[in-house]
Amino acid sequence: MITKLPLSKITPNNDNPRIIKDNKFNKLVASIKEFPEMLDYRPLILDDNHVILGGNMRYKACIEAGLTEIPCQLVFGWTDEQKKQFIIKDNVSFGDWEWDILANEWDSVELGTWGMDVWKNADDNFFNLDQAAEEDKPAPKSSDNDYSSFELIMLHENKLKFIEVLAAIKEENSVDKLEDAIMILINKYQEKK
Repeated sequence: MITKLPLSKITPNNDNPRIIKDNKFNKLVASIKEFPEMLDYRPLILDDNHVILGGNMRYKACIEAGLTEIPCQLVFGWTDEQKKQFIIKDNVSFGDWEWDILANEWDSVELGTWGMDVWKNADDNFFNLDQAAEEDKPAPKSSDNDYSSFELIMLHENKLKFIEVLAAIKEENSVDKLEDAIMILINKYQEKK
């Protein structure tokens, strides 16, 4: 049964391994402000102690959005193993997007504001790998000296792996730009040839 609970009676799950970064978090907050009725059909899942099993990020976004209560569904009698399993399975994406349908029947700007990683059109700027690190810097233009843009569209799971590896390379080599991390990868590949 779904019930509305005050946010003060809900405990975030500090062991939840899922995080959300600033840009995506801001989109989630905006989404909740714009369409709070959605929460009635996607309630938080809480254990019998009101600890969040599903919806940690939505909970944080609801606080930021200024909500005072939120729809919740309580589960009773789950073992610790079942709770841990639910936390992971609730966040796993088993499907893939049908990009042709999205490209032809949906607006990429709208999809981007809803939090989806989408392709980049000439008039929008949602696919920028350096966005988190360089949000305030203007993107290089092909007319700039020695700069050109590069776009890469890939499956979300692959993108996450790609960015994780690049972040590790940046840290290990004390470089600031993704471009430098990619060039390190390229140089290592060429050295093996």
